[in-house]
Amino acid sequence: IKDPKQRLRDIGEARIAIGRALAGPDERPVEGPAGAGPHGAGHHRGGSHALPWAVAGLACAAAAAILVQWAPWRLAPASAPIRLNAELGADASLDSRLGASITLSPDGSVLAFVALKSGATVSQLYVRRLGQLVAAPLSGTDGAFSPFFSPNGQWLAFFAGGSLKKISVTGGAAVTLCDAPNGRGGSWADDGTIAFLPQNGPGVSLLRVSAAGGKPEPLTTLAEGEVTQRWPQMLPGSKAVLYSGSSNSGGFENANIVVQPLPGGARKIVQRGGYYGRYLASGHLVFIHEGTLFAAPFDLDRLETTGPPVPVLQGVAATAGDGAAPIPGVRPNSAGSGAPGAAHFSVSNTGTLAYLAGQGFSSNAPIQWLSRDGKVTSLLSASENWSDPHFAPDGRRLAVEIFDGRQWDIWTYEWARDTLSRLTFDATDDEKPVWTPDGRRIVFAGRRADKSNFNLYWQRADGTGDAQRLTVSKNAQFPASWHPSGKFLAFMENAPQTQLDLMILPLEGDEASGWKPGKPTVFLNSPFAEQEPMFSPDGRWIAYFSNETGRNEVYVRPFPGPGGKWQISTDGGTYPSWSRARHELFYNTLDQRIAFASYAVEGDVFRADKPRLWSSERFALRVRQRSIDLHPDGDRFALAAVPAEAAAARQDKVVFIFNFFDELRRVAPTGRR
Repeated sequence: IKDPKQRLRDIGEARIAIGRALAGPDERPVEGPAGAGPHGAGHHRGGSHALPWAVAGLACAAAAAILVQWAPWRLAPASAPIRLNAELGADASLDSRLGASITLSPDGSVLAFVALKSGATVSQLYVRRLGQLVAAPLSGTDGAFSPFFSPNGQWLAFFAGGSLKKISVTGGAAVTLCDAPNGRGGSWADDGTIAFLPQNGPGVSLLRVSAAGGKPEPLTTLAEGEVTQRWPQMLPGSKAVLYSGSSNSGGFENANIVVQPLPGGARKIVQRGGYYGRYLASGHLVFIHEGTLFAAPFDLDRLETTGPPVPVLQGVAATAGDGAAPIPGVRPNSAGSGAPGAAHFSVSNTGTLAYLAGQGFSSNAPIQWLSRDGKVTSLLSASENWSDPHFAPDGRRLAVEIFDGRQWDIWTYEWARDTLSRLTFDATDDEKPVWTPDGRRIVFAGRRADKSNFNLYWQRADGTGDAQRLTVSKNAQFPASWHPSGKFLAFMENAPQTQLDLMILPLEGDEASGWKPGKPTVFLNSPFAEQEPMFSPDGRWIAYFSNETGRNEVYVRPFPGPGGKWQISTDGGTYPSWSRARHELFYNTLDQRIAFASYAVEGDVFRADKPRLWSSERFALRVRQRSIDLHPDGDRFALAAVPAEAAAARQDKVVFIFNFFDELRRVAPTGRR
């Protein structure tokens, strides 16, 4: 065994030893007098012959020492993942109602999130540097949702007030980039553009806009049977975009993860039965299915997975729409609340994962009464995945749309008999039912003729006869309300240039001679999004909501016009409802309460009082458009109430997993080092 004292301590000593061995004989120190002793001269000559062998031996030993220490054939040991449950660092609760609520900067040093400050009704953006304990709010981001970082981590893009905006992570003024009435995800590419979905309705595809602002341009087109594309991610190099594509905008468990090469080429479905796909710098595609994060190795050059997906992490908060609700206890919480297809996780390029812990809560819920005195009682006790309730004029029946796991259909419910009956049976989605004034028919939005777009249809409420088409348009259309005469239907149309517009469909005829739809006319269009036109009981006024001020507010205009415009809500409002019993106009507040304003009419002037809360109870957002409806008696609403314990709960923690890439490579090897 070699003497430890003779061992080389490091690679530096090996380099010095080699240098000495290669030195010539004249450069060596003399150990004794030349020729001293009978072997002096002979020793010098013998050393000259042995020098190459000594050098070679020493070089080999040094090289061996270097190889042993370097060991290039040996992979570095994988670091064990480190998990940390951390507080937000702010007196606030995460707000996941309209999209992903957290995002990590590319270098993993900054966490940005959307939260509601204690006592506030409007969310805003916060940033927390992971080296600090406290998060800082970003002023000018009221109503923000679905934030995402620029590639250099210096900017945050987000949606708010009907627009796509950006703001520096250090604060300052928010910059409006373009219109986006109700965005569903965006991604900042390394070529200086942003891919995004401008609004959540069906029939809308992805757009792209310069990160400096400007006019958006189409990025993708809808495939046959595809009604929505959302939560995009621009892939490295900006040569392709990844997104969640679904045949149903209210359900994503059966959605596809799709990649579209840019500027053109055939789209590829890279994963069926998943949503919120993300490509990671580790060479993996991750996505959500039934509340579990899955991962599969992904070839960025071929734009395809190279191995089967494997489960990586359970209990990630997400909203499939027809499955998991986002987070228990998020205020306002509900089964089915949140933006369908969103997931609450983010992964940095350095291998840090941040996510919100959640359980799989069903979107199914009963329908309840909320009375003027604040009491909650049962209306429909059976739990269903329902949306868009609408009472019949006689108040005895309720029409709703229900998702059965495959598609949306129109159903009616008679609570006196506790009878729930299916009205539509087509193989495509039918949604947003609205009763005619005489209660004989129900108009709805359907995709029967054009499977990627909604037009207006109606059908007899007793189920007899076939559905009849009322409109033909390339733009998606959704009914809202009938004029009391039954001669005019107010509806919404999604126009590419002017976003959501308010339209009027005239109808001629009667039940005896038959009905003939006329040509739709524009009631109101503008660069802003106008929604939910509701006729007053006397037919003289239309209430609606618009984002023209930067946030949704409720307005009233005379019908058929012209005339003035009166703003009803003062602190944000959506989905107006007229009382037939009193001069009261109701609407939804931005924190899911019900407010109302008493009003009077003086000639051609509409005078509304200061709005008041009708009840302090919160209602649960449903996954589609309307979440509540007022009974004709004006004293009670149909809705899903938020349990008191859920309303009081807070979501103020985020889970971090460091060294996440090492864990991914262990469970889903990519073949890369």
